[in-house]
Amino acid sequence: MLEKISKAVEYIKSRTELTPRFGIILGTGLGDLANEIEVEETIDYSDIPYFPLSTVEFHSGKLILGKLGGKPVVCMQGRFHYYEGYSMEQVVFPVRVMKYLGIERLFVSNASGGVNPSYRVSDLMIMNDHINLLPENPLRGVNHDELGDRFPDMSDPYDLEMIQQAREIANDLEIRIQEGVYAAVTGPNLETPAEYRYMRIIGADAVGMSTIPENIAARHMGIPVFAISVITDLGVSGKIKKVDVPTILAAAAKAEPGMTQIIKRLIEKLP
Repeated sequence: MLEKISKAVEYIKSRTELTPRFGIILGTGLGDLANEIEVEETIDYSDIPYFPLSTVEFHSGKLILGKLGGKPVVCMQGRFHYYEGYSMEQVVFPVRVMKYLGIERLFVSNASGGVNPSYRVSDLMIMNDHINLLPENPLRGVNHDELGDRFPDMSDPYDLEMIQQAREIANDLEIRIQEGVYAAVTGPNLETPAEYRYMRIIGADAVGMSTIPENIAARHMGIPVFAISVITDLGVSGKIKKVDVPTILAAAAKAEPGMTQIIKRLIEKLP
């Protein structure tokens, strides 16, 4: 794995002299943040050695390097999911590559279903914790000490300082914001009403199909993480409706400008 990471990093560095300090992963329907980046180089995933290919049609599959808020960033416009058939090692491979490119913090976005009764469609939820219901863990197998400890601590999965700053930014911009716990399941089907009730009972505020593997890999390597979720549908009794991809994308698009401003302002504030 370390050799694969090295070859991917070597190729990316051959295409740009920029050393990114912040990594960004954009989720379903949330690719427009890339338009805010002063782009220096765009690389197709298919060109990067050992990089998986995004099989979801609304994920662009491009790695963007440039500046956001005046800071050097590397941005994944499209991510990889366990439900696509990839191993967890493949799902988190880009996070490990970004670490070796130089990132010091990771920003992750996703679309999710809200199970907290107070949530509305197109709300933004800052993730302050998570519940991992995926059947695999990216750290399973041989541990590479160069990456991190065998048993990484997860008492602070999402950085409290960045959460507080993001909350203040949202308040200043008068953006409606929630804060809660995200549960990850395999997918790709959405949840049944009974499964939504179960998510709420065990302490989740929203449920999705991503983000937690990337978070685990980042924390394993000592990278602080900020994550934000767009509530694209509701899994609350009496509010559950049939949804399809266009509906989910429309809900994400409505919330995307606010999410972009929060992440951009947060990056501007960080040293």
